[in-house]
Amino acid sequence: MIDSTRYPRLARIGSPAELRQFEEAELPAIADELRGYLIESVGRSGGHFGAGLGVVELTTALHWSYDSPDDRIVWDVGHQTYPHKILTGRRDSIHTVKQAGGVAPFPKREESEYDTFGVGHSSTSISAALGMAIANARTDNGRRVVAVIGDGAMTAGMAYEALNHAGGMDPEPDLLVILNDNRMSISEAVGGVTRMLGRMTSSSTLNALREGGKKILGDKRNSGTARFVRRWEEHWKGMFVPSTLFEEMGFHYTGPIDGHDVKALVGALKTLKGLKGPQLLHVITTKGKGYELAEGDQIGYHAVAPFDPSKGLVAKAGAKKPTYTDVFGDWLCDMAAADPALLAITPAMREGSGLVRFSKEYPERYFDVAIAEQHAVTLAAGMACEGAKPVVAIYSTFLQRGYDQLVHDVALQDLDVLFAIDRGGVVGPDGATHAGNLDLSFLRCVPNMVVMAPADERECRQMLSTGFAHRGPAAVRYPRGTGPGVAPGQALDSLPIGEAQVRRQGARLALLAFGALVPVAEQVGAELGLTVVNMRFVKPLDRALVLELAQTHEGFVTLEDNVVMGGAGSGVLELLQAQGVLLPVLQLGLPDAFQHHASREALLAEAGLDATGIRDAIVRRWPQAGEPPARLSASG
Repeated sequence: MIDSTRYPRLARIGSPAELRQFEEAELPAIADELRGYLIESVGRSGGHFGAGLGVVELTTALHWSYDSPDDRIVWDVGHQTYPHKILTGRRDSIHTVKQAGGVAPFPKREESEYDTFGVGHSSTSISAALGMAIANARTDNGRRVVAVIGDGAMTAGMAYEALNHAGGMDPEPDLLVILNDNRMSISEAVGGVTRMLGRMTSSSTLNALREGGKKILGDKRNSGTARFVRRWEEHWKGMFVPSTLFEEMGFHYTGPIDGHDVKALVGALKTLKGLKGPQLLHVITTKGKGYELAEGDQIGYHAVAPFDPSKGLVAKAGAKKPTYTDVFGDWLCDMAAADPALLAITPAMREGSGLVRFSKEYPERYFDVAIAEQHAVTLAAGMACEGAKPVVAIYSTFLQRGYDQLVHDVALQDLDVLFAIDRGGVVGPDGATHAGNLDLSFLRCVPNMVVMAPADERECRQMLSTGFAHRGPAAVRYPRGTGPGVAPGQALDSLPIGEAQVRRQGARLALLAFGALVPVAEQVGAELGLTVVNMRFVKPLDRALVLELAQTHEGFVTLEDNVVMGGAGSGVLELLQAQGVLLPVLQLGLPDAFQHHASREALLAEAGLDATGIRDAIVRRWPQAGEPPARLSASG
């Protein structure tokens, strides 16, 4: 429960309607309380941190100026929405963020009517807001729509598709886009758009011209003088910065203004609410604003584990067990030293994908393309056409955005591209938007693809070398976090493509396990006396071994950290069917549903993919499992 002595105003705000009961003069104090409460709450729970601190004043101004939830405020990505959640009825539960049954880490329509559009991937806000504006105009309900997008998210092509559509419509849609410019995504924002915005905001001459124009205009905004001054200002804008882009696309541009000045924000929003047509308000903010450590380390404080705000983040003592991401990062540098053809690509996920060391040691071979997954994949295809060997480091959930390019630009042309797919399978606290539950299904149906899933750290390194040596498209899909603790080694040796590994020779049933579920399969196999196979390759399957086991076992159990529908287990069934082999097969994997946010361990248990769930499922299907060898019958 909030401490009303420390947060006297915020304690009285359970909804935006209650916020709007305060006088405008009190908004700066409310913003201060909101920032303090956010620091305290995220320190207790962990979660996304720096982005929310940067939009405290903007969030306060928006909910005070607009009649939310009737007016629609559409947030991009969602990293920045913790202040929004605090002001919209989730103040006392914000400390449960990312926890099972707690507040979702991103906007979620089922959670609140104030979360107008569910989001986890970036650069969707303008498209969604435009769709809302068009639908509202058809019913003439007077509802206003605002999209809030960061400069990092503005690097994605989808944002420009929406701007292009909105700016060219007739009649013009009533839509406000707020560009929250803080020079950051998760890492530093990169690319030409970032440079353009930097030139815009750093030009003292342009800003002087703009302020002078305001003084000349006064209240006579529609006079002949006003029209002349606007044309004159546009002329000078074009000389100093190429920022007329937004106005050439049909948006009326306002700014830049200080995004931490509540009074200036409220004043701008009041003006823009009275204007028709597509508007763009450019605000300058600082990620981590108000917490000195976060301002000084904007990458490190993007998302945090629980910490003491009085001390800041403290490194844990002791040797750290390497994650799969660490294994990939080390392999990438080692392989780059061995092969000068290697080039590495990331769509704005340097830290998360393990590319920090590579970016420093091989800067001329490192390409951060910003939030542009489609471009990342086709860029790799172009590189491969000219004899380079590109490695695309990408999260499973983000590869979904580049799927068309993977199919048409890489696989169709059988180009030599390696996809290092992080966060495969169950991810956990970030929820459904970041889950990698679909990748085995959408990869294995693509011709020419080799798809691998490692059982441990050593195998991950071997598979990366295998995919790199393979002439054609290949993917190595590994989970978030650490593995069973097998030392990855230093070698760059490969595995025979399409060859599985029998980990345990047993009787009656064979457990065919893919990737992260191999260790738990070994545990269950040992308890029940069953054969355990580390399948390694989702595509191509080890046909010879599967057909051999089908002759010596009375049933198969397939195990995968992926949806059952169309997954690796489906590949086993397809093989058996094609060969006319009739054998009971129990497919265990993730359900045909989007998972909620909880720990990876909890979600696996909920799906029946922990040792207890797997054992129980086997015994339900084959009650005699684990008893002395005898002919098993498949029930159910």
